Amino acid sequence: MPDIANAKPGFIRRRWNWFRKLPVVRTALAPATTLSLGFLTLGGFFAGVIFWGGFNTALEATNQPSFCISCHEMRSNVYEELQGTIHQSNRSGVRAGCPDCHVPHEWTSKIGRKMQASMEVWGHIFGRISTRELFLTHRREMAEREWRRMEANNSLECRNCHSPEGMDLSRQNPRAAAAHERYLFTGEMSCIQCHRGIAHHLPDMTGVPGWQQR
Repeated sequence: MPDIANAKPGFIRRRWNWFRKLPVVRTALAPATTLSLGFLTLGGFFAGVIFWGGFNTALEATNQPSFCISCHEMRSNVYEELQGTIHQSNRSGVRAGCPDCHVPHEWTSKIGRKMQASMEVWGHIFGRISTRELFLTHRREMAEREWRRMEANNSLECRNCHSPEGMDLSRQNPRAAAAHERYLFTGEMSCIQCHRGIAHHLPDMTGVPGWQQR
């Protein structure tokens, strides 16, 4: 008589035991607590996708010129100055908006810049430059802070559109070609050190050493 107690499970029983060990099947056959954990994990995944999509949508919404000039301090001052400059109106029809020059394209640097810009929102709320007079009072301070930022990242925003490798010096006037060859191509200076005031009016630079030579 066969030893039933020590007999190995049949083929069908072995396959059923293996099938029950699969994560999906175990979840379907497990108690309600396991089901809750599965739904919680799935719900967390979809919530993460929705949050990430919403976050990036909001980030891009704040990365538009229309958002930048939604406060009158920017609209009535620097944005008006931008009109008619080479970055706004030129023979190629290519325009550089506020984020193109003031927000890095690389994601990590962009987030850092957005966090830094939160202080500008703080200034708007408390009316630090709410009038033209206040704006002019703080203009040099704000300009120098932005110049320092652009110098620190080697004029990254400028280089997003202007590539030294793509420059044709033969199509530039001799003075510009000589300056680019001497300072830009050698890395001695970055774009912002020579091209301040190309899109906005300069503050009063009285007393800045060497300014007239630039």
